[in-house]
Parts: sequence; C-alpha cells; structure tokens
Amino acid sequence: MTKKLSGKTAIVLGVAPGNVGHAIARRFVDDGAAVLIAGRRPDALASVAEDIGAQWQQCDITSESDLDALVATALERLGRIDVGVNATGWGLLTPFEDTTREDLEKMAAVQFTGPFQFFQRLVANMADGGSIIQISSVTASIMFENHAAYMGTKAGIDHVVRCVANEYGHRGIRANSIAPGGVADAPMSGGGLNYPPIRSLYLREIPLGRVGVAEDVANVAAWLAGDESAFVTGQVVQVSGGQTLRRNPSIADLAGAISVEQA
Repeated sequence: MTKKLSGKTAIVLGVAPGNVGHAIARRFVDDGAAVLIAGRRPDALASVAEDIGAQWQQCDITSESDLDALVATALERLGRIDVGVNATGWGLLTPFEDTTREDLEKMAAVQFTGPFQFFQRLVANMADGGSIIQISSVTASIMFENHAAYMGTKAGIDHVVRCVANEYGHRGIRANSIAPGGVADAPMSGGGLNYPPIRSLYLREIPLGRVGVAEDVANVAAWLAGDESAFVTGQVVQVSGGQTLRRNPSIADLAGAISVEQA
C-alpha cells in the first residue's frame, strides 16, 4: 500500500500524550512522513517520539527563540519543511466579566501571537507547495458560554490562516484550519464527553450521532498535508459530525444534566 505522505517532512507543534497533536503526528508517521514533534514538556515529547517513531524538540509557542530553534532544528534534521501543524491551545473557561487582563494576554500569546509567529517562520522557511494546518475549534463558529477569550482568538487566527493562503498561494503554499468539535479521547474535552449525562446532550446536537475522536482530526490533517488536497486552501474544515448545523449545549443544559444525575 502506498504511503501518501512518503517523502514529506512535517513539524507538529502542540504534542502531548493522548492529545490531538499526538494523533496527527502518529498518522503522519504511519503515512510515511518524517516528523518532528514539539511542545512544552521534554519528558512527554520523548515518550511520544519513542512511541510513534518521530524526532522531538522542546518549544513553547509563546517564545520567539523557541520557534526559531524549532524551525532551525527541522531544517537541520529533516532537510526541509513540507508541512507545519499548530495544535496548541488553552481551554480557558471563565465568565466574560471575570476574564482578567492576565487571562487575555496569556490567551492571545498561546492562541494568536504564537501561532502568527509560527506561521511567519514557516512561510519563510518551508518548501514551495507546502501545507500549513491550524487546529481550530467548532466554537470559532458556534457559541459556548464562558469561553469568549478562547473562541475569539481561535476565530482570529483562522482569519490569519486565510491571509496566509491568499498571500502565499503564488508559491503553492496552502493554509487551512481544522475545526473539531469535542474530542472524546483527548484530554481537553474527553472528561466531559465521557460523562454520560453530558455526552447525551452533545449527541443531541451532532447529526451523525456520535462524538468525535482524535483519529477523525488526524484523518483530515493527513489529507490536508498530502497531494490529494492540492487545490484546497484558505478553508476551515469542520470536523464535528455536523454540529455547526445545530449548537453547543448551554451552561444551563450542562448544569441541569449534572444535577439530575446527582439527585
């Protein structure tokens, strides 16, 4: 069987054990790519790299020097950069009026400024015909309460991705976002989605009738990284089972479901 990413090189930033970045990196390796994974925790990266057969480099997306070192390492070890994935995020849940300046600055650093600067380095150093992939969220399109800082920065960086697609298309560089809904086997949302009362609320809002898993996101990332998507750029690909056709449960829905379960 032909490995569809054979001969390609990739950076996957935002990898930790069991998260979406881990699933994407594993899929890329399985499809034949040479992969450099990155994240904040060296011990976790070493474990994942050994598990999937990748190389690793410590990188905090909020550090310009770390981003410089990541790209330099990729060029040194892999020879070039064909694919760059940003899977970092911070799932802050705080009421709108309680969100502090410190919260906003941290959120912007992780989910807007850091990705922006990562993409700057990618377009300056990646091969023509490369693919940039941003992991966004269904909440960049549909509402969820107490999540404004997260949602706003995800929506903002999605538009930056469109700008990259527009400005670097002449080099054949494609830039797209993937917007998952909740991912049941990933740390950020898995706890809630594996709690039956909450899971049932989400299933009501997902036309395909199941919650998402990391493999769903990895499948789309592999497609966007490969040549079969060579005429796709500037898009937000929704990977939510159709949830954007409906809604997220409200905080009141979630609280009511939990109270009934505990009664």
